[in-house]
Amino acid sequence: MNTNKTTDNTLRHLWPSVMFTLITVVLFGIVYPVVMTGISQLMFPTQANGSIVSVGGKPVASTIIGQLWKSAKYFQGRPSAAGNGYDPTSTGATNLGPTSKKLIDATRSAIAALKKANPNATDPVPMDLVTTSASGIDPDISPEAASYQAPRVASARHMSLDAVRSLIAAHVAPRQLGFLGEPRVNVLELNMALDGIHS
Repeated sequence: MNTNKTTDNTLRHLWPSVMFTLITVVLFGIVYPVVMTGISQLMFPTQANGSIVSVGGKPVASTIIGQLWKSAKYFQGRPSAAGNGYDPTSTGATNLGPTSKKLIDATRSAIAALKKANPNATDPVPMDLVTTSASGIDPDISPEAASYQAPRVASARHMSLDAVRSLIAAHVAPRQLGFLGEPRVNVLELNMALDGIHS
């Protein structure tokens, strides 16, 4: 057996493999991310930097990350199963199936708590206010979920119900491209509008 020929064949096949690996690492590990980051910073700077909302020059929240609103003066978002709740570093759902007793009990408990917190609500309970989202940090609720909470918010803020409902209507985002998803209301933006703060 000619070992020199075998070594030459190995090196002949190894060299292109090494070069291909190096080129792809440089192209897709360095060049592509840098170019995409540059384009996104130029075309979509707000989104590329996390859709951060600042008040008085200080970052306070993100429009794409849901958070807990405790005061009756604010609209509440969807319940969260992310970490200890609304944790963007530990996103996820409960992963409980529709026949899970734990899920059924949790939903019943959430419905009871929602009705207690909104005694003047007359609409049917919206499911997005008593079930968690897949991410656990969904920033949006349905227009129906916002409308359900309108009497409580109006009462807590000493506003007319019509004024609160008008504010909700002004913050309803339509389906994307007219057919993707469902109409939605961003909870942070709605609550900031209530406080007279416009992002």
